Amino acid sequence: MSVRVEPRVLAVGLALAALTLAAAVVLIGSGDFPLTPGEVVATLLGDGTAVQELVVMDMRLPRALVAILVGAGLAVGGAVFQTITRNPLGSPDMLGISHGSIVGALLVIVVLGGDSGAVAAGGLAGGLATGAAMYLFAWQRGVHGFRIVLIGIGLTAVLTAVIHYLITKANLVEATRAIAWMTGSLEGRDWKEFWPLLAAGAVLLPLVLAYGRPLRMLEMGDDAAFALGVPVQRVRVVLLVAAVLLVAAATSAAGPIAFVALSAPQLARRLTRSPGPNLGVSALTGSALLLIADLVATHAFGERRLPVGVVTGIVGGGYLLWLLVAERRAGRI
Repeated sequence: MSVRVEPRVLAVGLALAALTLAAAVVLIGSGDFPLTPGEVVATLLGDGTAVQELVVMDMRLPRALVAILVGAGLAVGGAVFQTITRNPLGSPDMLGISHGSIVGALLVIVVLGGDSGAVAAGGLAGGLATGAAMYLFAWQRGVHGFRIVLIGIGLTAVLTAVIHYLITKANLVEATRAIAWMTGSLEGRDWKEFWPLLAAGAVLLPLVLAYGRPLRMLEMGDDAAFALGVPVQRVRVVLLVAAVLLVAAATSAAGPIAFVALSAPQLARRLTRSPGPNLGVSALTGSALLLIADLVATHAFGERRLPVGVVTGIVGGGYLLWLLVAERRAGRI
């Protein structure tokens, strides 16, 4: 077994890993009980006081770890969708997966009145159901990227209407709770969100990475990939299922955090200047983006802390406009 390592990709990956760790340490040390980076590291190594261990290990570390896993899951899922559809705009945000998770969570909130665990399960089920519907509607002697985009756009429109209907039928308390979940937030995330997310990531991320080479071949088109020995439809099905599961799990843990799945793979591609999905670098980019966005949301607006989804929405919206202009100038749209 041989692995080709590109120096720039390796350097960018190491830099992003260092940035992710640094952002996590700063985030853990931030709050009403501030800690220096040295105190955070000492506490993580078991040399902190009882109060520091309580603050770090029980209150702040789970939030940082959930941010890392959610960012990585969204980024890898976005990279898979963009590669399969051969479209930089083909992310779960645009193709209805996130909207399906929102509908699932809103049904639990408005119709069933479930607790936070039930809401997370509803978000997961909604994302999976939307992914299954996308695949079934796009199937015609196989599934192709262009049909996935068209079906995804249609599903997004339908699910948006369902979301609006559910919000109008909710009472004030339910509507407030629904809007808070729909914004996307890491506030209050603890170990009960981390362990299911870790289990999903431990299974799905290695699976997607193992299919990295066939996924790269798919960028050249189905005919070229098939000529190179890639079982196109089987690879596409496995990767679509894994990507939907990753995005649904991330959304169920933190809500539909906007634009990370769209922007992280494209930023990774531009940082590495390398073709292909760049799955590992995309995962690190997503984790770093979400941690930094959470820091900004927590500290850049004074005492009023914003949900992280507000910051990613602002930054991602600007990035989307820039990407549309760049693609138009390149003659691709």
